[in-house]
Order: sequence, then structure tokens, then C-alpha cells
Amino acid sequence: MNDAHCIPSRQTLTQKLTAMDVRRRSARVQQLEKEAASRMGVCQEEIEGERDVGVYKRRKTNEASKAKAKLPKVSQAASSGSSCEKLVSVDSEKPPSLKLTEKIRLFNKYYLLGVQEEESRVKLLEAAKISHAARDDVYKRPSKRPDLKAVSKMRQNKELLQTTKAIGDIPGIEVGHQFFSRCEMVVIGFHTHWLNGIDYIGQTKQKEFEGYKMPLATAIVLSGQYEDDQDNYEEVVYTGQGGNDLLGKKCQIKDQVMQRGNLGLKNCMEQSVPVRFVRGHRCQSSYVGKVYTYDGLYKVVNYWAEKGISGFTVFKFRLKRLEGQPPLTTNQVHFVRGCIPNSVSDIRGLVCEDISGGLEDIRIPATNLVDDEPIPPPGFTYIKKLKWPKDIAVPPNGPGCNCKGSCFDPKTCTCARLNGFDFPYVAKHGGRLIEPKAVVFECGPNCGCGSGCVNRISQLGIRFRLEVFRTPNKGWGVRSWDYIPSGAPICEYVGRLMKTDQVDPSADTNYVFDIDCLQTMNGLDGRERRLRDVSLPDYLSKGDEKASDSSAPEFCIDGLSCGNVSRFINHSCQPNLFVQCVLSNHHDIKLARVVLMAADNIPPLQELSYDYGYAVDSVLGADGQTKKLACYCGAEKCRKRLY
Repeated sequence: MNDAHCIPSRQTLTQKLTAMDVRRRSARVQQLEKEAASRMGVCQEEIEGERDVGVYKRRKTNEASKAKAKLPKVSQAASSGSSCEKLVSVDSEKPPSLKLTEKIRLFNKYYLLGVQEEESRVKLLEAAKISHAARDDVYKRPSKRPDLKAVSKMRQNKELLQTTKAIGDIPGIEVGHQFFSRCEMVVIGFHTHWLNGIDYIGQTKQKEFEGYKMPLATAIVLSGQYEDDQDNYEEVVYTGQGGNDLLGKKCQIKDQVMQRGNLGLKNCMEQSVPVRFVRGHRCQSSYVGKVYTYDGLYKVVNYWAEKGISGFTVFKFRLKRLEGQPPLTTNQVHFVRGCIPNSVSDIRGLVCEDISGGLEDIRIPATNLVDDEPIPPPGFTYIKKLKWPKDIAVPPNGPGCNCKGSCFDPKTCTCARLNGFDFPYVAKHGGRLIEPKAVVFECGPNCGCGSGCVNRISQLGIRFRLEVFRTPNKGWGVRSWDYIPSGAPICEYVGRLMKTDQVDPSADTNYVFDIDCLQTMNGLDGRERRLRDVSLPDYLSKGDEKASDSSAPEFCIDGLSCGNVSRFINHSCQPNLFVQCVLSNHHDIKLARVVLMAADNIPPLQELSYDYGYAVDSVLGADGQTKKLACYCGAEKCRKRLY
């Protein structure tokens, strides 16, 4: 099936705007509407947006957040007239899930910085070996695991989410939550040791846990490290800790002793204290080769000592899952692969085998299990690259670096200098952006390096198996069959390039995306400035000085009649993607490429989303009246209104 090129077009905005087909208007379009309303003398009244099955109108901008600064709320003591007025921390108002996400993102940033350091060390070592100029300390200095280095950095900076150990559930972590490494559990205080299977509260905390017999186990990880473990999901026989060659063959090499974590589990049984239970499974996409799923609280019901498989004494603990918890996900996910079809022909509700019509290297199927009469996504022609009109001049190719093969030394690579004297990406896992930047300068056609250069990551095209699917209340959405690591590019937003002042406000502007990279870099019109450790060339800084004073971007991308899979990605108030402006072929920042990148480690089948960046009361109808539209993203911190 190939429905991408033969389906009728969408309705225009002159007809009723619903939650299904309402998309983003450019800043220029909104300005034109305001001027028209002023001329007609129309009184701007609020009109409730209607909810319907479909997608939202997108305010597609570079920056996800354009919210105004909020004053912290005054505490009860201050409002009651206390002389010691205190302000409640803004951070305390964040929901637990958002705090968790922020800490994991910070960990990922430090982790990728560690990966970058290690990749640089290895490249320099390889170059030194070839030239026989390596110093002894370069050869001997051992590598340090980037994940452990990230934990140390966060601990040193006092950036760990929770430093005190807690019994029971951790706020923000629901049953089924997945961790991509043991170190992620450490930085949020879920399981505070990166290697030991049992986490426990020691004798030194007796005063803080008055009434309990210490030590007490708080969390355990079952991941096949011990040969005597037995796992039936709802009931588990867990081997105690100690005497195991964890870093070797993982066999028992001496007897276990009833102390530390083992004693903690025994005390949990005697005092009816449940423990958090995590299962680990093999996963090639995870940088440690495993992914860990929280399966809820378990109670210890029995324990005994016996001779293990290797002939040494081990303690066995029988645990049962507490009733009344959400259903287990690990056995379904084993790993989630059971939910993922082996081929496109196996997909339930298939309505289009490939919306790209064979243009992409990986087919992008569309499924519809919602509508009574399933239909494929309507009204567009699939394209891979930006459609450039004749009335907009193509900028000349930017100057390139003189690197050969692949860029590896940021001190000599001129493209790295533009990025703050370092490369923005790491090569691991197919290439990942270390952190969001105001703009990324990639290597281009005038560079001496090849297509495999680490500084060309976003030019490699779609590399994950994506699926367009029908949602119950948001129209079409996009999800991945693969694990997506944070910082990985998903796709570029493409369509028809046009000038924003040429956009007809009475036409369907649902898929218009402003290229507002320059405005974001200068923090204009409420945009939140990103990292600016980039060196803008003199000709760029001077040439765009006047343009930077304008809050309205000069160019935009219209994905209505032609586009790619990015046009189906929905909004979320707590998204897992972010928008990154990239310059590769040329250095005209007003015409930067718009690339969607992973903000988090995204498990398979989780819907992909980014923040459309609407400001409340910013959208006007064709009649000049302010529009309101409810948001149905379902995020814990949902703003309840899309605009």
C-alpha cells in the first residue's frame, strides 16, 4: 500500500477548528490576524476550543518553553504575618515525576560528557601509537566508566535527587518504570549502590528509624548475577549477597554470612517491611547492556540457608508480590519485544505499510485501531528534504574544516571551534548530542571529512523503526519500536520553506513551524535562551544584527501539503523530545535545519512528543477572537490548555 501520495487534502481554518486539526500558527500569522481584527473593530472574546478526535494545532517553534517567570508562592508562615518571611522554593512545586526527569537528564548530560572524554582519550592514544609518541601515563591511565563518573559528579555537586534512604515506594516512580542503568537508580535514591543487589539502611540510622530493628533492606535487584536465583514473577526465591564473583564468572566462591543486606532482608520479614523489587534484562540499546524495570513492592515471607550449586552456603529469601498493585510489566516486556511485531505484515490495524512510499531506508507503517472504519493518515506528499521555493535564495555553502576521514581533534577542527571548541556529539550508540545548544554547527560539503564523521550525526537520516498510529483523542501520533537513547536525532522537520510574511492567515496554517533559532539565541519574545557556548562567525553576527532585533522569524516551514513523519508528532507538556537548530550545508542561521532529538532514554512503544511552545491566549481565529484549546497530553504537569 502507498497512500501517501493520493489522499485528499485537509480542511482549511475557515471551517470549524477542533482539537483534531488545530495546529500551530507562526508569529507573523498571529500578528496579521491582530492587525485585521483591529481594522474591523472586532472585540476579542474568548471562545472555548472544542474537543474532537484528532491532532492539536501546533505552535511549532524552536524553543519548547515560552512561559513567563513566576513568583514563588509565600509560605503559610509569611502570609500569617510572621517576621521571618519565607518563600516556598519553586522547585518544591514541581511534581515528583518532573524532578525525576530533570535529574535523569542531568545524569545523561554528565554521562555523555564522560563518554566524550573517553572517546577523545582513545583517539589520542590510537594516534600516539601510530606515531610512537605516546607517553607512559597515556598508556597506563585506566579509563573510568562514564556512568560512575557522572554519579560522582552529581554527588560532588550535591545534585542527587534523594540522599536519604527511604522505605517503600519512591514518589514519581510508578510500577513499570524502566531504568537504563544501575547508576540512574543511584542518582534518584531508588537503589543507592551501582553493583550490590541489596540496598539497605545500616545500623548508623537507628535513631532516624526509631522502633525498627536495623539493618533494613529497602530495594533489591534481580538480574541473573546469582546462579541460585529462581524467578516466577509473582513469587521469587532470591539469593542473598556475598561470596559471589560479581565481576568475573558470577559463581559462588565462598560462604555467605548473615549480615548487612542479608540481615536487612531477614529483619524485613520479621517486621513486615516491604522492599522495592527491580528486574534486570538484557538490552543491546542500553549502554550497560541491560535495562531495569521496577515491578513494585514485595514482602519477604521466608528464608533459609542451603548449599548452593557451587557447594557454598547461601541464604535464600522467598518473596511474594503485594496485592493491589498495577499488573507486572516485566514478563510482558521480556522485554517489550513480545508487543513488537517481527515484521510490518504482523502489525494489527495496519492501514499503510509505508507512509514514506519507499523514500526512507526504514519503512514507516501506519496503524489504526481506533476508528470504526480505519483509514490511513490523509492529505500530504511524503518528502525527505526541505522543499526550497524559487523566490528564496539558497545560501552559499559554509567554510569547511581540513580534517581527513573523520574529525577527532577539536583543537584543530574549525567546525569544532564554532561549537565552543568541542564536538557537540559523541559517536557512541550511533551518535548522540551531549546537551541542547542554541545552534549546532555540523560539518558540511566543504569539509575534508567523510560521511562517517561524528560531526554529521543529524545528516544520517532516520535510523529508528518508527510507527504512525491513531490515538484515542489526539489524532495521529508517532512511536518507536526501538529503544532510543537520550540525545539521539529522531528526524528533521521538513516541508515547504516559505517567508512568514507570505503566510495567508485565512488558509490552513496547521503545520507551520517558525525557524526562530536566532530569536531563541537572543531570548526575544519570551523565548528561553539556550546554552550559547558557540562562536558565531563575524559575518553571521554582523549580517543578522538587525534581524535579531525582531521577534518575528523571517522564515518558516509548512508541512501541510508535503512533509515527513515529523508532522505527526504530538504535543506534550512533559515531552521526551526537544527541538535543535542545526547548520550543516550553510551558515545562515535564519534558515537553520529543525531537528527533533531525544530528551530522555525512550523505551519502545512510548509515544514521541515535544512541547509546541504556545503562550496562553496567543492564538486568534480568522475573526480576530482569542481561541482556547484544552490539552489532553495526560502529563502530570499538564498545563490543561494548549493555548
